[in-house]
Amino acid sequence: MHELVHSSGEGPNAVTEPLILDFLAWLAPVPRAYAEVMEAWRTSCPRLTIWEDAVDGGYVVRRRLDDRVFVELTPQGRRRLKDARVGSGRQSA
Repeated sequence: MHELVHSSGEGPNAVTEPLILDFLAWLAPVPRAYAEVMEAWRTSCPRLTIWEDAVDGGYVVRRRLDDRVFVELTPQGRRRLKDARVGSGRQSA
């Protein structure tokens, strides 16, 4: 099992780990515009560092295409999501 490392230096917890997996699942089908990701997932709550934890964990990456920035899962992010689905008994489509 992979351990998530939080940008705050704390370990994973029952609140943030499922949210990170929700974020990865939301992002998995297609790369999304950076602005859309920030609107949906950025938070000012220091206990909910979902975006930061996904970046710090190497699960997502920003890519520039022309004048736009997109966010997509890395191979590591896809593995993390797949491992979580297999571990929970849910299979990915």
